[in-house]
Amino acid sequence: MKIGKATKKYESWLAERTDLIRADLDLKHRLMAKDPFLFLRGTFYRWMQVWADTLPDESTAPEVLAVGDLHVENFGTWRDIEGRLIWGINDFDESYPLPYTIDLVRLAASANLAVPSKKLTIKFEDACQSILTGYVQGLRTGGEPFVLEEKHDWLRDAATGQLRDPTHFWAKVDALAPIRASMPKGAKKALEGSLPEPDLPYRLTHRVSGLGSLGRERFMAVADWDGGKIARETKPVISSACLWANNDDGYKQIFYENIITYAKRAPDPFLKVRGRWIVRRLAPLCTRIELTMLPKKRDEKHLLQAMGFETANIHVGSGAAIKAVRRDLTRRKSGWLNSAAEKMTESVIEDWEEWRRRA
Repeated sequence: MKIGKATKKYESWLAERTDLIRADLDLKHRLMAKDPFLFLRGTFYRWMQVWADTLPDESTAPEVLAVGDLHVENFGTWRDIEGRLIWGINDFDESYPLPYTIDLVRLAASANLAVPSKKLTIKFEDACQSILTGYVQGLRTGGEPFVLEEKHDWLRDAATGQLRDPTHFWAKVDALAPIRASMPKGAKKALEGSLPEPDLPYRLTHRVSGLGSLGRERFMAVADWDGGKIARETKPVISSACLWANNDDGYKQIFYENIITYAKRAPDPFLKVRGRWIVRRLAPLCTRIELTMLPKKRDEKHLLQAMGFETANIHVGSGAAIKAVRRDLTRRKSGWLNSAAEKMTESVIEDWEEWRRRA
């Protein structure tokens, strides 16, 4: 099945489960044509469609509750219940029981694809080695959240760059046009229930963000409270694209809450699943981090090793399955991650070139 047909079928499937915004979907399609890295971010459904045929060995590895749509820009920061700044994986829309290898391969492939667009400069072999080193270390230690206080000075410096300055952040928020149309009752309840006091006046806006979920409804409430601005965002949470790829319409469980509950994590107290909506706080240091937001001078080996370790933090939430994962890792030949990520990179580029021709 060609990428155009696959996308049309997936989006038809998606439209049966949630309302889509045509203008945002059109924007997503244009962004996907810009470069292979953006294409990867926008096409997890396609990754799952070709994964097993491209990597039959990796696709039969032991299963964990995986992130699924993992890539080098699916990381961010938040404040935990103690007010500490935490760094980690930012989004779990596509969480699903999957071979542990899928998160590692997708993370490595995304690093590979980020180099031509100058988002990263690291050599591919070094990226794979760093990711795997961090992952193995995370499994060995049982995981540990990235609390950016006494530890991880280098990561705190990278995560608090100029583009995450409060003035810059709130200027972008203020520039968003208000929404005057009504929003679904569930979204309204989720947003208002997350505000610090009842009946707090707020301005409702639509934020265009992300790429994998671009096209779905996304509502943002901005309010003035106790001398400053606050913001909350909600978007629908639906079944993973894994269901579509597997032609499995019966398995409709959503795993977002499961994965954030059981992972080795310092939780964001504002991140909640409320009915079919997920709501979170947005603030200058409570957002996803794009690679362009990071300082130009940074230790990319160290950064990718941290990403590998954080992937282990998520996987250790699968408990007893980790013993099988560790056994499987010991049997794999040196260079397996390089080879697997290279094959998936080639598959992504082939689809991207076809998409660009038809765009």
